[in-house]
Amino acid sequence: MDDLGEQISYLTLGHDVPVYASGGERVGKVVRVLSEPAADMFDGIIIDTTAGPGGHKFVDAPEVGQIHERGVVLKIDAAEAARLPKPEANPGAITVGPSDLVAGRGPGFFRRTWDRLSGK
Repeated sequence: MDDLGEQISYLTLGHDVPVYASGGERVGKVVRVLSEPAADMFDGIIIDTTAGPGGHKFVDAPEVGQIHERGVVLKIDAAEAARLPKPEANPGAITVGPSDLVAGRGPGFFRRTWDRLSGK
């Protein structure tokens, strides 16, 4: 494995960055970073493994070990990387709770402030 440079945030991870298994074998390159920057939530990456087992594969965030300027190191070995699933479309979801259905007086100051801070 080459010098991967400094560790970086998923927010600055670019396309075509090489992806390596935990043993140092190159298993693909970054195609897309799946995240929600406003909520500071990293979901994972989609990698192109055409040099390996072929096709695009989804790497879930817990399987991503280290993100560097010039490479990503996974927490899984090359055999596990070959068995990664293909990416799927995520359908939109909405949840409704009891507080959304209650009529009458709205939430108090602290509840409204918490909802704004938490993005609700």
